[in-house]
Amino acid sequence: MPPVTFTDADTQAWYAGLATMYGAAAALITDPSGGVLLVKPNYRDHWSLPGGVLEHGEPPHRGCAREVAEEVGLQITVGPLLVVDWAAPDRKRPRPVVFFVFDGGEVAPDVGIRLQQEELDDYRFTDPGEFAAYLPPFLEARYSAALYARAADRAAYLPSRRG
Repeated sequence: MPPVTFTDADTQAWYAGLATMYGAAAALITDPSGGVLLVKPNYRDHWSLPGGVLEHGEPPHRGCAREVAEEVGLQITVGPLLVVDWAAPDRKRPRPVVFFVFDGGEVAPDVGIRLQQEELDDYRFTDPGEFAAYLPPFLEARYSAALYARAADRAAYLPSRRG
């Protein structure tokens, strides 16, 4: 039986029919006492890790480093993947989103963070026990899983209902 061959048009049509999703990446950065670096975006009510949406074709680890540099002015070496979190489409977002959380390492509390004024209002190193005061439940679960994954030296997968 001869091998099946596909034209370029067949291949392009096949790819065009595949499911698509959005991607975002963030870094878990801590201080020596275990406080987690959180930032306060000016476009939402809750805090988050430094990070953001990936650019077209951008690998998640590079997007993470780019976003951290843009948001807080830190040049980090992106460490191991800690969490992959998938969230279904919702009323505002027409496609699923995959969130990657990488280990951003440890920095001194006086590291000289420079906030991206267009997007961020504040930052703080937060004790994980205080996450509930700053984060909605889905982010509290994601960031707690990242801390656990860092300690356990293995990544976690969280198929969220909400992103």
